[in-house]
Amino acid sequence: MTNLLNYDYGIGGVTTHFRSRELGDDLHSETMILNMGPAHPATHGTVRIVAELSGEKIIDADVEVGYLHRGFEKMSETVDYNQVMPYADRLNYVSPIINNVGWCLAIEKLLDIEIPKRGQYIRVIMSEISRITDHLTCLGASAMELGAFTVMLYMIQAREYLWDLIEEVTGARLTISYGRIGGLRHDLPAGFGEKMVEAFKGVRYHLANCDRLLTRNRIFIDRMCDVGTLSADDAIGYGLTGPLLRASGVSYDVRKQFPYSSYEEFDFEVPVGSKGDNYDRFIVRFQEMEQSMKICEQAMKNLPDGQVSVEDPRIMLVPKDEVYNSIDGMINHFELVIKGVQPPKGEVYFPVEGGNGELGYYVVSDGSGRPYRAHVRAPSYIHMGAVRKMLLGYSIADVVPTFGMVNMIGGECDR
Repeated sequence: MTNLLNYDYGIGGVTTHFRSRELGDDLHSETMILNMGPAHPATHGTVRIVAELSGEKIIDADVEVGYLHRGFEKMSETVDYNQVMPYADRLNYVSPIINNVGWCLAIEKLLDIEIPKRGQYIRVIMSEISRITDHLTCLGASAMELGAFTVMLYMIQAREYLWDLIEEVTGARLTISYGRIGGLRHDLPAGFGEKMVEAFKGVRYHLANCDRLLTRNRIFIDRMCDVGTLSADDAIGYGLTGPLLRASGVSYDVRKQFPYSSYEEFDFEVPVGSKGDNYDRFIVRFQEMEQSMKICEQAMKNLPDGQVSVEDPRIMLVPKDEVYNSIDGMINHFELVIKGVQPPKGEVYFPVEGGNGELGYYVVSDGSGRPYRAHVRAPSYIHMGAVRKMLLGYSIADVVPTFGMVNMIGGECDR
């Protein structure tokens, strides 16, 4: 197959030459090059897809993700471990709490500490609420792009209930910086359990409406079934995780295979698909939201008493009254703010189950208060490698629903 793109490297960047080719049929027809992005509204971020078409059939595609340059990993090496939290928020900015939790757990593994049970349970609750908001955003946007605007409105309203909960706990709705090495910023507010129950009632009500409107809708099924199919072997070969892998029939979930934050104490199922098409991906995410709510309800019912953070002045800031009223408290506060948490020398990798799949942090410590090296295994970056495979042989109209089910988050593709 002729290469789709030729690159000429010169001063001022890269000049791209597009080239169609003859198909060798009786009509002596040629392929057509169609450019989508990086500013296309359906690419959900700065992504460019250059498709080569025969009629409306995609016979080749070039997927480019290199348009977002924030330098998460190198920026993380210039600040102390707790100051990475705002950067982690902006990886998957739709479910930032999971990013926080993953970073904290990686550094806590370096420190060889475990936070109190209450803190672990709250991390689980907030992570699962965040996972639901992630899935609602993905499914709502994808439904809208197929014409189901009412479904998008229902799902965004359901998301509002949950973002109100998150704001109640963290003070922010999107970039929350709630995690801390060694625990959490603070405990749950009074009355959180009752508000969560009411929020989940609203979420379930709207999801039931979406189920009736969409999941057995003839048009929706025709647009989603047997489109963007990936076999289990292909999904594993591309390194896919999360809903994309589970939709292909592989029951892999970090929360089950490598439990963290007491996930082994909760009873929940891992939904899996069978065909690995866009419809399976939609249904897997849809079912995962109910499982996440079940986890939150179990955690609130059995929420332990006690602290949410370790009581170690070398890791967590001491209470303000100690800072203002004792010389030891003032010194501890000063040293932690100036020097930061100082894990011993070593390296560690720690994975968590993000909204889109396995989110892992690899961190190297040189014993100082800053990471010597930091690398993130962001699921969206990995998953974009399979997009070409998912598009080949399908119609140009299938690009939007397929890309929507990949749920690429631009912040995770940042390099």
